[in-house]
Amino acid sequence: MQTLAAQVATTFLGDAAALVNGFGRIVTHILMAPIERIANASDVAGILASRRAALERRREAALLWLNAAHRARRGHGSRRRGGVFGCLGFLGELT
Repeated sequence: MQTLAAQVATTFLGDAAALVNGFGRIVTHILMAPIERIANASDVAGILASRRAALERRREAALLWLNAAHRARRGHGSRRRGGVFGCLGFLGELT
């Protein structure tokens, strides 16, 4: 069992890391905005837009696959086993 001091310290370190990460993303976005505008302005053939669309399609396909895999793992009987004593649903197989 963790002590309260250790738990507070790990929570603080996790929050501090997330804060630094957030500030880093903001600074990167601000610094990269002019470069993005130049790249979009010089994209005559529309290659950047097609790459973004392909990336979005791949992300959507991955999300659909993950949702289907999650549903397959969960099974159809999970709805019956809900509630407070849902963890005891396997006992029905023993009788």
